This record gives sequence, structure tokens and C-alpha cells, in this order.
Amino acid sequence: MAEFTLELNDDQKQVRDWLHGFAADVIRPAAAEWDEREETPWPVIQEAAKVGIYSLDFYAQQFFDPTGLGIPMAMEELFWGDAGIALSIVGTGLAAVGVLANGTEEQIGTWIPQMYGDANDVKVAAFCSSEPDAGSDVASMRTRAVYDQAKDEWVLNGTKTWATNGGIANVHVVVAVVDAELGSKGHASFIVPPNTPGLSQGQKFKKHGIRASHTAEVVLEDVRVPGHCLLGGKEKLDQRMARARERAQSGGERVKNAAMATFEASRPAVGAMAVGTARAAYEVALDYAKTRTQFGRPIIDNQGIAFQLADMRTQIDAARLLVWRASWMAITGKPFESAEGSMSKLYASETAKKVTAQAIQILGGNGFTREYPVERMHRDAAIYTIFEGTSEIQRLVIARTLSGMPIR
Repeated sequence: MAEFTLELNDDQKQVRDWLHGFAADVIRPAAAEWDEREETPWPVIQEAAKVGIYSLDFYAQQFFDPTGLGIPMAMEELFWGDAGIALSIVGTGLAAVGVLANGTEEQIGTWIPQMYGDANDVKVAAFCSSEPDAGSDVASMRTRAVYDQAKDEWVLNGTKTWATNGGIANVHVVVAVVDAELGSKGHASFIVPPNTPGLSQGQKFKKHGIRASHTAEVVLEDVRVPGHCLLGGKEKLDQRMARARERAQSGGERVKNAAMATFEASRPAVGAMAVGTARAAYEVALDYAKTRTQFGRPIIDNQGIAFQLADMRTQIDAARLLVWRASWMAITGKPFESAEGSMSKLYASETAKKVTAQAIQILGGNGFTREYPVERMHRDAAIYTIFEGTSEIQRLVIARTLSGMPIR
């Protein structure tokens, strides 16, 4: 078990500096263009693939870092560059985590490489959970998966929404209802292989922020997938369903929901994304305050500005520490007895919104224009309090965990 430390080792520092260089030299110069175009930045993703950042090997190395800090460190640096482009680079990772959290070793080895492709032919993947009437309320999910025993196939029907890379993905991971009577415990995750008939892209969303990341509906009409595309396999699913039914009748152990297993693993990573965006906005504001003069002196000489910057930096560092703690706990197998994963996402995402707004205020009128990046960073930051569990849901998770009560 790795000892807890706040000091990155030499290998981690080398990776951090490498990522920072890519973010500064490749991502940032392209950020404004792809935000305006509202399109997937395929050339940037390909550059990331060429240098080894967009690859299964890179994410596996970071995911299995024994300190737990590999993924949050990588997320912070890439999102420091630009949130929209970074999400296009790392969005495939959510689908990959879905397979890692629920799949067999064979499924992991088969499907995750197909999610990324290679440097000459990059691919992306999509994790499809949210629905028009079932975002935070996963128990209201309507997408159905019915098993055709004669053909050993699952038939999927429904509509997913807010899917990063939805419709353009090579591989889709879809969460569907197998047993509606069990509510959220009756869900399972399925791989939809490339070019499967019946899967199509619905509406592509024009968004407030992270506009370089593709977000769309995914429509499933009699989509047939082989039995081996059920993550974890049917035997494991049947056992889990049986436990859920027993618990529904008499109480007992909690049965983990398929989508929630993915989100629990990714919440600290989302917190790290928020830290990266907040840090980027803070650094722009700090540099501006040092060089912008009013009444014959830099505006940072004024306590009103200096104190804001002091608070911004303190909040960013506190958010990072919460993310690092949750990431370390996850990798070392320590349970989130006080919902530490949700704490990290909640605080970091709220910090990103606050810090980016303060950065605009420090830049004044300039901060409100697209000549400076803080306007874009503020728009991007809004998503962190919404996706993969809203701030309100994080507070609910924390309150339930602390109290042991079914707070609603």
C-alpha cells in the first residue's frame, strides 16, 4: 500500500511537465478556434495520440498509479489547457471506466483498445446513461434491454441524452433496464459494437460551454448485441438480480448500480478537471492584476484585488487536496465512509465556478470579452456542477452517508 504524500515523485513530475507542455503548446493555441466552431477537434486528438497521451497505455499507467494521483494530475494539466478540447481527449475515458468497473478481463481486453484506435486512425467512445426523463433520477430510466435466449442476444430500445461523443463513437457503452421492478438495481451495462444497426445519433446539442466536446442524443431502435456484450456476463447479472430481489423482500447488503459504479470511480477525476480550469483562470487574473495599472499603480496593490486572489488560490489548493485524498483512498481500497469522492467533486466544481467568475471581475470589461480566455473558462466551468452528478446530488450523497438516513 502506497504511503500518503503530498509530494509527487520524479516520474510523476516528469509526466506532469510533459502534459503541461502539450496543454500550453498544442491545446491552448487551438482553444478559441474550436470553441467557436463547436466541433470535435480531431486534429488535436490525433496530435495527442501521436505523442501517446490519447492512448490506452497512457491512461492505464495513470489509472494504476499506486498513489492514486496519476489521473487527477493528468486531468488538471489537460483541463488547464482548455476544458472543451481536454474533454474531447479524455471523454473516451468514461466509457473505458464503465468497462473497467463492470466488465470481465476478456471484455476489457477486447473493447477498450477499440475505443481509442491508433495514432493513424483515432477513435472515440461514449458512455450513455442519462435520458430525457432520467438524469439524476436513474430509477426513472426507460431504455430497456430484453434477452433473446434463442439467439443469445440482447435487444436495446430507448433514447439516451447528454452523451459525450454520442453517435460519433466507435464503441458505445449503454446502461439499460433489465428488470424494471428493481428500480436502479435492475440496470446493466452493454457494449454496442461499431456499426451496429439501429443505433443512431439524435440531436447534437449547442452548449453554453465545453463547446469543442461533442454532446448528443443516442437513439436505440431494436439494437441487437451479442450476449457477450453484457458487461460482467449473464451469470454475474443473474446473481446480482437475485441478491437485489432478496434484499427488496427482507433487507440486506446493498447491490451496486451499474451506472453509479462508473460515476463513483470518476468523481474525483471530474474534481481534478475543475481544479485545472480554476487554476487557469486564477493564473490569468494574477498576471493581469500584476500588469494592469490604474491610478498609477498595478491593481494588485489594492487589497480588494489582492484579497480576492488570495481567496482564489486558497480555494484551488483546498479543492486539489480533497481530490487527491479521494483518489488516494480509492486506489488504496479505503471506503468513502464520509462520501469523500462526492466531497471532492462538489467542492472543486463549485470552486471552479466561483474562481472563474472572480477572474472576470478582476479583468473588468476585458474579462467579459473573448479577447481574454476567462470568459470561455467561466462558461466551461458551469458544467462541473452539472455532469456526472449535480452539486445538489453530491450534497444529497454526502448527507445520506453522514446521517445514514434516506434524505430526499
